[in-house]
Amino acid sequence: KGTKAKSAHDMVREYTVQKALKDAYPYVPKMVALCTDEDIIGADFYVMERMEGIIPRANLPKGVELDKLQTRALCTNVIDALVELHQVDYAEHPDLVELGRGEGYCERQVSGWNKRYVKAKTPNVPSYALVRQWLTTHTPSDSKTCVIHNDWRFDNVILNADNPTEVIGVLDWEMATLGDPLMDLGSALAYWIEADDNIIMQQSRRQPTHLKGMMTRDEVVDYYLKQTGLEVDNWTFYEVFGLFRLAGIVQQI
Repeated sequence: KGTKAKSAHDMVREYTVQKALKDAYPYVPKMVALCTDEDIIGADFYVMERMEGIIPRANLPKGVELDKLQTRALCTNVIDALVELHQVDYAEHPDLVELGRGEGYCERQVSGWNKRYVKAKTPNVPSYALVRQWLTTHTPSDSKTCVIHNDWRFDNVILNADNPTEVIGVLDWEMATLGDPLMDLGSALAYWIEADDNIIMQQSRRQPTHLKGMMTRDEVVDYYLKQTGLEVDNWTFYEVFGLFRLAGIVQQI
């Protein structure tokens, strides 16, 4: 129910992104085939290789127990995989270049989610008028342009079953695009629930970032900036945007 974004669940686009990324980013599953004949299953679909491993959700699967040091290694490896994605030279891949719309990604995102939230709003939720106004007023210029995943979470990575701290795959590329990496990080941290967050935050947890050994949100930001060499003096914007975007997604679907 409600208004679904026209570009949502675009299987042709997701197939194209992964096929173009595979050589430059080893965590992408191998694409096998694309079918645009809707007579087959009633929609476009693609087939990819099966990647066997562990997908961490709100809690690690039964039988997977990591100590504090192993948990820190898992955390670091997941962030490193995001850093690695943001270093991909997209200019060498025409299909990736076509994803971009030029400068102004941050501005387009704020404007777009502003409109989507208004469209999806029902009488039982806040208008977020002050939040939306604040985001519009404080929108920065793009820090840089790179390939971004746009839905980076622990339950979109696959871990090696024999070594659960090792990332072997990354899934769910339907929202991938060319954009600002700090927006990608901010959106990822909207899901990052810490052990000492309040009960309402804890109830929304869908990944095991509460475990001992996991970085805090602040530590993730510091680590990411150190690894990439990027600098930021307005992290609050990316944090607020990530949370507002997530509120918009929840309201939409």
